[in-house]
Amino acid sequence: MILLFTVLLVLTSAIMILLVLLHKGRGGGLSDMFGGGVSSSLGGSSVAERNLDRFTVGVGVIWFACIVALGLLKAYQG
Repeated sequence: MILLFTVLLVLTSAIMILLVLLHKGRGGGLSDMFGGGVSSSLGGSSVAERNLDRFTVGVGVIWFACIVALGLLKAYQG
């Protein structure tokens, strides 16, 4: 069980790194990388950025749950 959570933690960590690097910084972002300029006129971010935000939060929740699960498993292991 500990091995499963460890592998899941490593995978989600790598995915989180990639997702954070895709987010918009001072300049571009995901939308500018693929041609840019396709943003909604309502002052919000593009659909791609909103979906990227949602996916990043979801992966972050899984990452956090893995850390908590590993901590609990190691605390009650012995």
